[in-house]
Amino acid sequence: MERDLLNELKYQYKNGGSTIKIIFINVSIFLIINIIDVFFSLVMNNESVFIDFFTYHISGLHTNLIDFIKHPWGLFTSIFSHYDFMHLLFNMIFLYFSGKIFEQIFNSRRLILIYIIGGLTGGIFEIIAHTIFPKLQIFNDIIVGASGSIMAIFIATAFYRPNLKLNLFGVLPVRIILLAGIFITFDLLALGKEDGTAHFAHLGGAIIGLLSIKNINKPNNIINLSDNFWNKFIKLLKNRNTGLKFHKKHQKNKRFKTDEEYNVDHKNRQDKIDKILDKISKSGYESLSKKEKDYLFKQSEQ
Repeated sequence: MERDLLNELKYQYKNGGSTIKIIFINVSIFLIINIIDVFFSLVMNNESVFIDFFTYHISGLHTNLIDFIKHPWGLFTSIFSHYDFMHLLFNMIFLYFSGKIFEQIFNSRRLILIYIIGGLTGGIFEIIAHTIFPKLQIFNDIIVGASGSIMAIFIATAFYRPNLKLNLFGVLPVRIILLAGIFITFDLLALGKEDGTAHFAHLGGAIIGLLSIKNINKPNNIINLSDNFWNKFIKLLKNRNTGLKFHKKHQKNKRFKTDEEYNVDHKNRQDKIDKILDKISKSGYESLSKKEKDYLFKQSEQ
């Protein structure tokens, strides 16, 4: 039984797309930190002593500007960290459903980029808000959680496919754009409240979600720019590590697509995906042919 469960987890991690991989990372970090904390609590007779230390020095995002300058890595580490089980549970459920839809519309690589960029931007929004607004300066908050990242994914999906319907509680069909509007309105009305929620981070993520679908086929799209920068950075690292240089003779038979050709190909793929998603919206996933299911899966892996 244990072997079956382990094999199933391995299979899901390998074949479940970026959504599943990100969920695995978040859950693994949660379990590791909490298990270590249990040990420290028993030894030192002080509950949450390790979590408090780890959050302050490693994983938490300090919203106080001076503290943030001392711990800048928290801007990144915080988007993979949760210490409250219910916080983790709700975020991962939200990520699972919105992430799966996002990957069907776009692809796995784009989901990773928007998750990271949305989370980083949400964190920056929180730091700016705590620096500008006196009321927030009363609270020397340290933030953890993937809410800004997940909001970016959800808002991008909602505004790109506004007529897509989701079944709330399995019975109530609601347009996804309506849910997005409710979430954004709730965060706007809750700004400045000390309710344990990083509303500015949510709004920062939402803005990235909106920007990510603006000029989506253009090189100046925020996600396309980030993807291009990342590719160049990795290429530079590889060149430095191997000491290899690219020669023109290696490029003789390689032809790159023009912007026009790329845009046409991308539009054709997107039109085909949109037709499949319309079919899912009207008749459900099981109405798809095997060829359509395979096509969706291949597109999500690109």
